Amino acid sequence: MNTAVDAGILRLAQLGRLSATSLLVDGPAAMQDLPALLDTRLQVGLHLNLTESFGQPGVCLPLKTLIQTAYLGRLPLDQVRHSIDRQLDLFQTLTGRRPDYVDGHQHVHQLPGVRDQLLAALGGASGGGTAAGPWIRDTGRPRLAGLPWRLRLKARVIAGLGAAGLRRRALAAGFSQNSGFLGVYDFKGGVPAYEAWMSRWLAQARDGDTLMCHPAWGADPLDALAAQRQAEYAVLAGASMAQWLADHHLTIAGTEPRKEPS
Repeated sequence: MNTAVDAGILRLAQLGRLSATSLLVDGPAAMQDLPALLDTRLQVGLHLNLTESFGQPGVCLPLKTLIQTAYLGRLPLDQVRHSIDRQLDLFQTLTGRRPDYVDGHQHVHQLPGVRDQLLAALGGASGGGTAAGPWIRDTGRPRLAGLPWRLRLKARVIAGLGAAGLRRRALAAGFSQNSGFLGVYDFKGGVPAYEAWMSRWLAQARDGDTLMCHPAWGADPLDALAAQRQAEYAVLAGASMAQWLADHHLTIAGTEPRKEPS
């Protein structure tokens, strides 16, 4: 998205606070910061984008318009498939491999029409970047205990936009998905609010869950979420995060010390 976001991701990777990050292949900082990303131990996924304009070709619509068009069955499916294929090809060109997983910018990967074209483009699990193929983010099993009604509602709305349909199709095609989903909130409140939500998310996290986050280190003047992204970074990098992980016996996948060969 921008260099401040990239810097936050790379610093948190060094601290062992992330397991994966999603690559926005058309983003203005992708080429600049990709070598440093590939030097980390993070899983790298495709952040499928159909709503954010970087001057790229293909389908790019405001989110509300994309949702309405998808549910009316009026998406230009050949153009959607072309956009997906182009981003998958560019991902492989940039990284030298297929994505470890796929999610969507503003969760567009789960929308009717989009999800079918995505699964067809991935070609079944045998076409993936790992032995079992790429896993696909599922927003449909949110962990909501202890959260206020407005955040529970937002999480359910996101899930209701197509998670169940994607899950049925993904599992039938042999793709795996995360067990539960955490991290939905209103991007408000600075560090105190994010600390409160993070402590609640981690208290109910289970094996195989995905907790999404949106950190940045430093501000980008064009990013409306810059202040809250920095608050996320502060919490994710802080001592409280380490204590919560220890208290709940949680390990961030892929951050365990490597075992030396015997």
